[in-house]
Amino acid sequence: MSALQLRAANLADAGDCLLLARLTDAYARDAMGGGEGLTPARQQQLAQALGAHPGLFALIAEQGGEAVGHALCVLGFSSFYAAPVCNLHDLSVLSAARGQGLGRRLLQAVASAAAQRGCAKLTLEVRDDNAVGRTLYHSEGFAEAGLGGTHYRLLEKVLTPA
Repeated sequence: MSALQLRAANLADAGDCLLLARLTDAYARDAMGGGEGLTPARQQQLAQALGAHPGLFALIAEQGGEAVGHALCVLGFSSFYAAPVCNLHDLSVLSAARGQGLGRRLLQAVASAAAQRGCAKLTLEVRDDNAVGRTLYHSEGFAEAGLGGTHYRLLEKVLTPA
């Protein structure tokens, strides 16, 4: 097994953006990603959007010159901390590369990159039925988010483009 390399994705590079779109598609096809991949048109749209969004950064994990995982992060802001926050939007490891600690290494690299950007905290979403992910996140210091002793609940509203 060749050594694992973690590198920052260059979001100004079309090749890296296409690679991230392919990794996101593989994640979306996995049961924990919903089980449905991205259409080719959506992959192309994602690749273009990644390079255009100023608040993103990403990491790519490579083994033997092949991409085997990624982390896509979105910077935001916390009024309570008066500082940036980092949301780990996607963390994925291809099935063939699982069980080697790659998810942990990506998660630790994201935490380091967020700290270097002055972020006060790192947030993420995880499915209730993702026992492997929940175990990893808790072992790395993540806890249920809350305020005043009450947990947050994630809500969403899908918008139709104008």
